[in-house]
Amino acid sequence: MRNSRTVLIDNNPGRSAQTFGIARQLGTDMDLIHEPSVGVIGNKGDSQCYLGVQQKVEAIQETLRLSIGRDSGQISMRLIQPEYTVATSDGMRNGTREMRYSLIGREVTHDSVCEHLSASGLEGIIAVVACDKPPVGTLAGILEHNRPAIMMSDGTIRPGIDSVTNERIDIISGFQVAGSEDEEMKRRLACEACPGYGSCGGMFTYNTMQTFIGVIGMEPLDMVSPPSDDSRRTEQFPGELVNYLGDMIESQVTPRDIVSRESLRNAIIVAMAVGGSTNVMLHAPEIARAAGYGNFSDQIMSPEEFNYLSQYVVPVLVDARPFGNYSMVDIDEKGGVQVIVKELLEAGLLNGETLTCTGETLAQQVDRLDPPNPDGVVIYSVKDPYKQTGGLRVLGGNLSREYSAVLKLAGVEGGLENNVFAGKARVFDSEAALLDSLEKTPDIFEDRDMIIVRYEGPSGAPGMPEMLDSTSRITTLCRQKGIVVGLMTDARFSGGSVGLVIGHVGPEAALGGEIGLIEDGDEIIVDLNTNELNCTELFDSLILEKRKLSWQKIVDENNGVHPSVGLADTRLLNRMRFSAVSAKLGAGMHPNRSLWVSDPRDPVESSFVPSNKYR
Repeated sequence: MRNSRTVLIDNNPGRSAQTFGIARQLGTDMDLIHEPSVGVIGNKGDSQCYLGVQQKVEAIQETLRLSIGRDSGQISMRLIQPEYTVATSDGMRNGTREMRYSLIGREVTHDSVCEHLSASGLEGIIAVVACDKPPVGTLAGILEHNRPAIMMSDGTIRPGIDSVTNERIDIISGFQVAGSEDEEMKRRLACEACPGYGSCGGMFTYNTMQTFIGVIGMEPLDMVSPPSDDSRRTEQFPGELVNYLGDMIESQVTPRDIVSRESLRNAIIVAMAVGGSTNVMLHAPEIARAAGYGNFSDQIMSPEEFNYLSQYVVPVLVDARPFGNYSMVDIDEKGGVQVIVKELLEAGLLNGETLTCTGETLAQQVDRLDPPNPDGVVIYSVKDPYKQTGGLRVLGGNLSREYSAVLKLAGVEGGLENNVFAGKARVFDSEAALLDSLEKTPDIFEDRDMIIVRYEGPSGAPGMPEMLDSTSRITTLCRQKGIVVGLMTDARFSGGSVGLVIGHVGPEAALGGEIGLIEDGDEIIVDLNTNELNCTELFDSLILEKRKLSWQKIVDENNGVHPSVGLADTRLLNRMRFSAVSAKLGAGMHPNRSLWVSDPRDPVESSFVPSNKYR
């Protein structure tokens, strides 16, 4: 098997010396060293999310090694040693200054994958991915490289058990008791919430994005939901992955053949149906960009269509944490994410003709897997869903001119009357200031407050931290006091956040967005009938102009930067500050949009329209 794109024919003994050495150490055919290369990559980091990755990488590497050769049916390529990316832990950093590096970790992963694939000239890639940002960075790098590739989730962690209540718990359980004065209980939950290893187990960002990656076709659907410690991941899946990759190399199917406009639309619809994380609205545009699409809203799905589908067409089909009761291990026990995909296909909500990494169409892959019907407890049917409307909504209005603000409707626990929330603004110029108030003076928060946290966007923080600590404390406060307190921010949220929380508000405050003009006591209205987020006072042109002038005066007196923005005291933070695009475009490091896409795809009109034949 030989690939025509990059064939290294080099008789220079200096350049060949290490290549011979690697082949000798890996135990592969020395005469294959000038053939195109193939290899395995994995995500690594400082949390238990990544503890199982190396085991899978090594199992796949050995399977691949045994498949390398010049005999019929083998892969006639040069095998290289595995490579790993690095990332930080969201769970250990939430609520701290270090959380600014979380989304930046997606970009760092992207850069390291890009360097490895491009410099090594890899013509075949298998990637084992973990946590939530590194998989997206890995996929973006793979899409830009655009040679045959396939991905596998490392898998989720199993739930913990509270030894006193015998209830199932997870990392979100720990965050939601952070404000408690019961120190013994807090330590117990901290010790018991995350047994074993694997990535977060609820329908948080990790599992939202793994489901997304499976549906767009870059990961076999049956490899998404099994837990990290499932023996299939080291005994069965490596052989299947190598076979799939061999077929992709033989047929020259590349990631951009798989990640198409139609497959991206499928994945967004499934994200709605699983009540997925708001972070999908950052990661989907970045994946689309890497796949060759210049603008997600223009070329994949407009905000208007997104909201129509979520509001009227796509229901939530899973009773999953954080808004429900179950975890991904329960979904796996009930047949896996392929049950959900099959249900949506049969309802007419997905395009089954999209290509996948298995060589089958999405519909063919589901048919082969032959998943069971929804059980009605963990996974629901479209006819009788868990929730009638999709889990996500994007908002416009005078606080979100970019139409970037996003609400996880599946996680809202109260406060909407006739789909409208009206409250008074309580303004904080940093998450640290909010956390300080929640810790020391929680009684200042009143029913119908809308907390505003600003200067925490992609450029302002810099790094757009997620606010799981803040939202968890607010959720607990609301439950204890029987009140409703909302939160809106130019930052983002964990997939584990619940409540009336709205993120990605843009333009962000650091760049002069209207969120930076709100004052304490302003009336904030969230209207899900019109899908708008508005500040009543800013409808008055005189007030708006006066506040803009006041804001600009502060900026001008501080050398062109608002004094409330975070300190960019490392090269990475500085790079993020000056190169980040808006949340609507994925909040990545792309300083020149004209250079984003070397071969932009045309915005072809969809020939498939989700119908939901049961409605």
